Amino acid sequence: MSTIETRLAELGVTLPDAPAPAANYVPFVVVGNLVHISGQISQTSAGLIKGKVGADLDVAAGAEAAKTCAISLLAQLKKACGGDLSRVVRAVKLVGFVNSPADFTDQPKVINGASDFLVAVLGDAGRHARSAVSAVSLPLGVAVEIEAIFEIK
Repeated sequence: MSTIETRLAELGVTLPDAPAPAANYVPFVVVGNLVHISGQISQTSAGLIKGKVGADLDVAAGAEAAKTCAISLLAQLKKACGGDLSRVVRAVKLVGFVNSPADFTDQPKVINGASDFLVAVLGDAGRHARSAVSAVSLPLGVAVEIEAIFEIK
């Protein structure tokens, strides 16, 4: 078991199977030592986490939705690494989209749900560059979508 998998177990998180793409794209592309992971939407085994943060959901619920995106990102990363998370060097960048009303300004607090989770799992290697932006709508009405780039060996 890799250090990452040990840390996930300590946090009580089991990675799901990597979600399949919903359209004409691939879930990730490996270029050299970088894994570019397509946007992962907020969902749990119970279903999609939908709604507008700042209207239907508060910031804490939005941050939890962002954490679910990070869990899916790690599931895709594991698949990209052939099941071997010990190949992960670091998180490089996240781009987070928050389904929110026009006057909502706490996108960074929402995406912190993913950022904080990655740091909890990866330690300093989880610290990354990031963008957190608002969207008037996201696919399937989800609350959050996050894409990422990771370095692997």
